[in-house]
Amino acid sequence: MKKQSSSPHSSMGFTVWFTGLPGAGKSTLAKLLESRLRVLGLPVETLNGDEVRKRLTKGLGFSREDRLENIRRITYVANLITRVGGISIVADISPYAQSRDEARKEIKNFVEVYVQCPLKTCIERDPKGLYAKAQQGKVLHFTGISDPYEEPLNPTIIVETEKENPEESTKKVLLELQNLNLILSI
Repeated sequence: MKKQSSSPHSSMGFTVWFTGLPGAGKSTLAKLLESRLRVLGLPVETLNGDEVRKRLTKGLGFSREDRLENIRRITYVANLITRVGGISIVADISPYAQSRDEARKEIKNFVEVYVQCPLKTCIERDPKGLYAKAQQGKVLHFTGISDPYEEPLNPTIIVETEKENPEESTKKVLLELQNLNLILSI
């Protein structure tokens, strides 16, 4: 990868919003993308769903209303970063189309990345053991098991983490950001 020119990005910021089932690979891809963008000298912050829940939305549960409020708060912060010319990377399940549509309307230069992965594969990965607990009824309102995930109808990018390795998926995202003239080079 080569360094950006003296103007590492245009005067506009943007948000890359990773959405998908638990265990699909959102956090992994967000970390890789953040790393690649930092190498290019770009100002970037990642809002990871798990971290956000510990700090920004600690009092919220997992009901539909609480999930919508969680995404509203993430949207607000991502929009602040974007408005000042920074890059915001969001890695959050964001299971409802309504909340993603609201984020898209509020944030200029919104890039939705659908991290597509079959439920069966996510269950097999189960990095935190939550699918097993949800299937036993120990975790309520779990996306993909007892709560719905509404797949994006028109995401900017689809990455298929069952078929692609993380590097391939990240490269797809970077190429699309370049095609959208949001970054100059990769």
